[in-house]
Amino acid sequence: MALAHRDTDGVTGLPPRATDRQGEPAGMTDPDDGTRLAASLSGRLASLTFVDLTTEQLTELLIDTIADWGAAQGWRVYRRAASVLPLPPPMSGQRSVIDIACARPAAPPVVIEVDHTDRRRTVEKLLAEAAAGRVPIWVRWGTRGFVTPPEPVRMVTVTVTARRSEAGVRLHSRQPARQLPPPEHRAAPVTAGPPDPLFDPTGGS
Repeated sequence: MALAHRDTDGVTGLPPRATDRQGEPAGMTDPDDGTRLAASLSGRLASLTFVDLTTEQLTELLIDTIADWGAAQGWRVYRRAASVLPLPPPMSGQRSVIDIACARPAAPPVVIEVDHTDRRRTVEKLLAEAAAGRVPIWVRWGTRGFVTPPEPVRMVTVTVTARRSEAGVRLHSRQPARQLPPPEHRAAPVTAGPPDPLFDPTGGS
């Protein structure tokens, strides 16, 4: 199993995309690739529970979990990978970065961004990555208000609760779903009604 590259300080570029025997980018013939990957990642993130994390702590927890998920697939995982999208002026000579990028053997790379707000810049970045042949996934977390991104970006949502601490810091929690006991069923006493002529052996013609 490949180990994750945890380069949190520098910017790492993804290796060239894998190609199939005909020289075409591998995985491009499978339109459901992004949907399957998003479903798998959603299942992994759904198991997370935490209490009173700050915005920075929760974002880091999600990135750590995504990196572990990618490594568990046997992929090479890069943090802060170089994006194909340059930074806006006056830093247009430098590249934006992707939170997590996964290089898959014989398949297009997967690029994942994590946000707690609806950032237009993230959408632009992921669309540029998709145009370059990468599979874009957007992990959005928050209390509500998740807007579906344009195709082919796939969204994975993580719903949390939030409160203000005494110091005014916004804290986020996610508790396991409560398992409610099944409702009690009490059989009501059966009261015999008047006999039905259709089933009354003493009646009839």
